[in-house]
Amino acid sequence: VTRYLDNLTEYHGYPLTIRVVNGPEFTGKIFIDWAKSHGITIGYIQLGSPYLNGYVERFNRTYRTEVLDLYLFNNLGQARKVTEEWLTIYNTERPHEALNNMTPSEYKTLKQAA
Repeated sequence: VTRYLDNLTEYHGYPLTIRVVNGPEFTGKIFIDWAKSHGITIGYIQLGSPYLNGYVERFNRTYRTEVLDLYLFNNLGQARKVTEEWLTIYNTERPHEALNNMTPSEYKTLKQAA
């Protein structure tokens, strides 16, 4: 998780806060130490309350219906390839209602220009 987040920060910078579920990948020492070393506050959602993390739940549902329900993967490599292709489309070509029907790329460009 921390390796992936470090990759994301190359484009977006480190956040001030991350809201996460209470899974072992987010409650373990490696993640907690990583967050502290970058000055990031960890906000854990209340146990048994996925509705408190609506953005992630929405993304998970979309990923499940648009990727996981459509393919039968033979191995992890196939799943990763399809996921990367889907994420590229999701982040560059697909409009998001929460972003006034702009793609995340368009929204980022607009915010940088402001």
